[in-house]
Amino acid sequence: MTGRAFALHGARDATQRERARHILTTCGLEGDLWPEVDGYALSSATLSATVGTRIFAPAYPFPLTTPEIARFLSHRQIWAEILRRDLDFGLIIEQDAALDPAVFPNALTLARDHIDDLGYIRFQTQAIRGPARLIDTNGGSVLSLPLVSAPLCPVQMIARDAAIHLLNLTETFDRPVERLIQSHWHTGLRAGTIHPSGVSCIAQTQADAERAPLTQIWARYLYRRALRRAARHSRAPVTGGLI
Repeated sequence: MTGRAFALHGARDATQRERARHILTTCGLEGDLWPEVDGYALSSATLSATVGTRIFAPAYPFPLTTPEIARFLSHRQIWAEILRRDLDFGLIIEQDAALDPAVFPNALTLARDHIDDLGYIRFQTQAIRGPARLIDTNGGSVLSLPLVSAPLCPVQMIARDAAIHLLNLTETFDRPVERLIQSHWHTGLRAGTIHPSGVSCIAQTQADAERAPLTQIWARYLYRRALRRAARHSRAPVTGGLI
């Protein structure tokens, strides 16, 4: 199978670009630096054409931020590049990712072995909570299919067919890309997750979440409950991959 890594970085951030360049030398795949879309340079026409509201249930309870929009558009660019180059899969590495050389190679091998069947595999930074279906293991890394995957995930592998499917599905979007991938009842794509994956985040967001106003904390709690309800009635294959 032919695959390639794409390391995202801020287009104007030399430090991020050098960090992305280093990750490409250690990730185990040949790859490219990929400048992230500059969200603040997007026109109002582009924003109105790409950002929707309440596209599917449960509705995302927060307005999309400019960085979230830029990140989603960056992923769409890479999905399209996978098709343009006729790759079997792409490995998307976000700008806040860090890789543990003692663990990540096992996770990468596990993902490559199963990406053709699963279509989308997330390299989790957190242990899976709740029910999950075991798929395979390799050197301590565990590949499984959780009922609802954790949102924080700075590295993902996506197969060509899944990239085609998601491009067609997301000409407009109403939530961050990681929240879309969680929503297999809408996408028809049940993504696999690997943990331990050897992936961590340079800048964790948990502290920011804990400092959020009580109204946001409550909205996030209700949204998580709604996700679990929707996931129980999903038509996505219980064995993973696309419908």
